[in-house]
Amino acid sequence: MRGVDKNDVPSVTVPRLALYLRKLRELRARGVERVSSKDLAEMIDLNAAQIRKDFSYFGEFGTRGVGYEVPVLVDEITRCLGLDHTWNVVIVGAGLLGTALARYRGFTEQGFRLVGMFDSSASVIGARFGTGEDSRVRSVHELDEFCRRERVDIAMITVPAGEAENTVRRLGAAGVKAILNFAPLKVHAPEGVLVRQVDLSSELMSLSFYLDKEQE
Repeated sequence: MRGVDKNDVPSVTVPRLALYLRKLRELRARGVERVSSKDLAEMIDLNAAQIRKDFSYFGEFGTRGVGYEVPVLVDEITRCLGLDHTWNVVIVGAGLLGTALARYRGFTEQGFRLVGMFDSSASVIGARFGTGEDSRVRSVHELDEFCRRERVDIAMITVPAGEAENTVRRLGAAGVKAILNFAPLKVHAPEGVLVRQVDLSSELMSLSFYLDKEQE
């Protein structure tokens, strides 16, 4: 099998790879050795032809009538998604959302290591967000130096909208290359920094639209 050239993988395919990986890991844990694109499509409600096309970026290793080797697919997609090593992560904003994210165990299981949490409020600075010795909320004034020292790769921002832009700018200057922004504001991405927006309120509004439509 050839190595994967990530330049060949379309950006629209990446979210599907994450979806495939979760299901394939479930199958591997159950001892399933092979799976067909048809069966996988039924499990995750996608088109089998689309799955075959996505898997083709990893080489032609499926066999008609036999299917794909689950362990091989897991390894290939894991490497393609960069999950074969650990990424250092910080959370900026220790409110309810930030604290909930800090307590989510799935990050560690996927290779994301939470190394620090920051806030500007004296009422939460020093509070614990985990069980480790260093699992205490730090002052946001320490953010820049900490990110440089710990070589932070990814930051999750849960600060108020008015603080988001400056926070992103500081993180970029401190060497952080990827940011997941939960603040209800689209921010400017500094040069060389990937910023992804998670707009929870817009998602809720979309759900409201479809719920209201059903009641007409």
